[in-house]
Amino acid sequence: MFDVIVVGLGAMGSAAAMHMARRGARVLGLDRCGPAHDQGSSHGESRLIRKAYFESPAYVPLLERSYALWDALAADAGATLLHRTGLVLFGKRAAMASAVARDHGVVVERLSPAQARARFPGLRVDDELEPLFEPGAGWLEVERCVRAHLDLARTASADLRFDEPALAWRVHPSSGHVEVETARERHRAGRLVLAAGAWAPSLLAHLGLPLQPHRVVQMWFEASAAHEAPCFGFDLPGSFFYGFPRVGGRVKVADHMARQPIERPDDVRREIDTEDTRRVEAFVRDRLPALRTPPVLAKTCLYTMTPDEHFVVDVHPRHPQVAFAAGFSGHGFKFSPVVGEMLADLALERRARADADFLRHGRFAARA
Repeated sequence: MFDVIVVGLGAMGSAAAMHMARRGARVLGLDRCGPAHDQGSSHGESRLIRKAYFESPAYVPLLERSYALWDALAADAGATLLHRTGLVLFGKRAAMASAVARDHGVVVERLSPAQARARFPGLRVDDELEPLFEPGAGWLEVERCVRAHLDLARTASADLRFDEPALAWRVHPSSGHVEVETARERHRAGRLVLAAGAWAPSLLAHLGLPLQPHRVVQMWFEASAAHEAPCFGFDLPGSFFYGFPRVGGRVKVADHMARQPIERPDDVRREIDTEDTRRVEAFVRDRLPALRTPPVLAKTCLYTMTPDEHFVVDVHPRHPQVAFAAGFSGHGFKFSPVVGEMLADLALERRARADADFLRHGRFAARA
């Protein structure tokens, strides 16, 4: 029997498996797909990371810890995972990020539109947009990050099994042991960590958490060498377009607001059509003059949203041996090493050292 079973080995689950295995726990990890797969949320080459967090200043201490853990992971893996290229924001979110930066000592630069045009010739900047540049921000190599957590979990003796979907779980009332039923067999452990991404709503359905998976499309556009820009975000009416520096002659661009609710992640439409690309192509033509449309590549990604767009990281209210993380709402990947650490704390020690009470699931019950 294992000490802990981890269901889901994407961003959060792979990190949790590594942290717990390194603490000496006998860990079994299960995933419905292969390692660092492209069927969920943790794929697509790149993810943003930043500290001037306009979503909520409560995340800043978690980001400080996450940056430290990313650097430690890169050193242990012997790989470059985090690229500190900087991030320039435009629009209302820039003002919100500026306030967070001021209150938490995050280094940022307020630029004029003319300064932004001179510094970032790959971006077309209107005079009414007031830019904010965060030099310590950047991007993470998403698949390499997941693989690094998986590899180091294995090195610490975790047993990781792929293409084995978890179908159900239960806690034995007499022994308190956890049993997970998969498509192949039943596994038993003393504790359970659920980090199943878009599949979390079915595994946590009895809690009534308001978790809604969405379909989102990421796109890559061919770019000439004239595209000189760091990571960027444009907060425009009805949209938040974001993108990355040129990598391999291409620039990745997406619209955070262009998401479609889905019922079952297994049935999500993977094909991309012109309606999926129309809004982003229009933005690229308007704001990124060195890029060519249409996109040369596009992929679907799954967001799992909560109503307040904050995460849920907590212990099960009736089963303290079960910890779970869900609802990362399109901005969670950058937190995966610290969320993994929190899950390890909750599963093995029944408490998280990180101050993250604002992520507890009870906030939804209080609103009901």
